[in-house]
Amino acid sequence: MKRLFTLTICLLSLQILQAKTLLTASAGLIKLNAEAINADTTILPVLNQSLPLTTYGGVYKRRLDSIRKDIQLDYNEYVQAYIDLYMHNREEMGQVVGLTKYYFPIYEKAFREAGIPEEIKFLSIVESKLDPNAVSRVGATGLWQFMGTTAKIYGLNMDNYIDDRRDPIQSSYAAAAYLKDAYQEFGDWLLAIASYNCGKSNVERAVEKAGGVTDFWSIRQYLPVETRGYVPAFIAMNYVMNYFSKHNIVPQACNFSIRTDTVMVKRIVPLSSVAQALDVSLREITVLNPSYRMAVVNGSPKTPRRLILPQTAKDNYAALYNVLNGVDTPVPATAPKTNTYAAVTSYTPAKNERRIPTHHKVRKGETLASIADKFGCEVSDLKVWNHLKTNRAPIGATIKVSAGEVAANVQDDEGYSKN
Repeated sequence: MKRLFTLTICLLSLQILQAKTLLTASAGLIKLNAEAINADTTILPVLNQSLPLTTYGGVYKRRLDSIRKDIQLDYNEYVQAYIDLYMHNREEMGQVVGLTKYYFPIYEKAFREAGIPEEIKFLSIVESKLDPNAVSRVGATGLWQFMGTTAKIYGLNMDNYIDDRRDPIQSSYAAAAYLKDAYQEFGDWLLAIASYNCGKSNVERAVEKAGGVTDFWSIRQYLPVETRGYVPAFIAMNYVMNYFSKHNIVPQACNFSIRTDTVMVKRIVPLSSVAQALDVSLREITVLNPSYRMAVVNGSPKTPRRLILPQTAKDNYAALYNVLNGVDTPVPATAPKTNTYAAVTSYTPAKNERRIPTHHKVRKGETLASIADKFGCEVSDLKVWNHLKTNRAPIGATIKVSAGEVAANVQDDEGYSKN
């Protein structure tokens, strides 16, 4: 009996030692990847190690299966590692859950109109933690982390005054357009998502190396290192955002107003003047309008600009009207009510704001430079869109003056969400 007891004690000691080793390894992995997160602007660490599945793996799998809609949400050790990582950062996840109240309705509208799965909205959290001002170490910018080249292809403008990559509405429509193009090419949403991180050409090469198989887990080993963890991170984020309450993650309220109105501005208006008229902080206005790089709305009668405003008391209408219209004398408090405001969630961008091209018939005396100035693009863009080899404008010809139809046909070698 004594010998049996001694053997039992030895076995228990060995199990405890193994458990401690596993916990130490897990803690080290979490710490390592938390440091990777802090070193960059996004929540996505470069994670390609895997941990043994926990005893609760069956629960995680059942939960992922229950929320699955149009996109395959596989459960494995890679996904579990990201779930563990995100759950370790409960406070940060609580802040993100609060921000979804404002940003997700914008995403859902854009995705619904583009005909892509709603659950792709969680990809933006992986990209930017829902920070419209996020900039990665290689220059990817905004909620959807567009690189400059791809941003232009998908109709986003960038100049001294504005950066559409930071605009929640514009960038969401552009992201939806890219993902729809990628899905039409690969026929698989996980591969489309992978291409969002590394570019379509890298996914194409991986598929070729895998013998033509169009399944993410089959081609994973042939993808860039970062992308191997990108799709598991997306799946894990789907889990976290649906089951955060099961893991003691407490949603935190947004630190800005989520009840907003929209006005179209036809003149140059400093955001500071708008803030003063509404009696709110400048930060409140800039958070809602992150695309204006100089804190100035550069609108004109020809190209009005969208301005998002926190809903305000009627007493502020007169001051707001004066600021937006350059009026020095007071106007009735009810004046702005005449179709001045429109809820941001009901705003539908004009088609030529996105991908439908605008054409222009070249008149005598016009140059590519004057046409570019007129339509807010670059001469180099006009040459690319119209296959022109010189700077001469072909008189009488109808040319494209925005990316429009060519966007889906341009190969994206760099990928626009590199971190």
